Amino acid sequence: MLARVRSAAVLGIDAYLVDVETDIANGLPTFATVGLPQGAVKEGRERVYAALANTGYTFPLKRITVNLAPADIRKDGSAFDLPIALGILAATEQISKQRLGSVAVLGELGLEGAIRPVRGALPVALAARLAGIEALILPRENLAEAGVVAGLRVLGATTLAEIADFLDGRSELTVAAVDVAINTSPSLGIRPRANTKMGFPAKSAVFASS
Repeated sequence: MLARVRSAAVLGIDAYLVDVETDIANGLPTFATVGLPQGAVKEGRERVYAALANTGYTFPLKRITVNLAPADIRKDGSAFDLPIALGILAATEQISKQRLGSVAVLGELGLEGAIRPVRGALPVALAARLAGIEALILPRENLAEAGVVAGLRVLGATTLAEIADFLDGRSELTVAAVDVAINTSPSLGIRPRANTKMGFPAKSAVFASS
């Protein structure tokens, strides 16, 4: 059973897309993460296990391999918790894979299934738009930061269960909307500064589409 979830990692002031590939096979229960994961990424398996169990999903007692591609660049931070959890759910057919192909996902998981904010939401949103991804799903606290990027649908959630319901088509997520108002920096290619709030998709945003 195999599933792929798009995510991203921050490298310096930029971000690059990461494919989170999850394979679940018969064998002794193990959980291995490969692709140069660093401390917080490795620790994520404990958060993922607890979050799935406490949200009412089944954690498979099988051989789980998670590959973070490209595998030759080190991965830091806790933002891979959410895509790894969704990969496990998709690989075990506990959620639908249909919507996963058009979105990128990042977020730290609490043990009870809550989604906590992560760093680098703005460069990740820019990288996702450049790659032609339709939507970015991230913690609701990061909506204001990532929502200023035009040409990308930015969705926020507070729990793992909310995202699972969205992927299964049972509900929708909060969309970042932009209320244009304040400053302008034409030399930087930035439109008037915006106050980001929850609501329907905005028609204009701070960073113009390339």
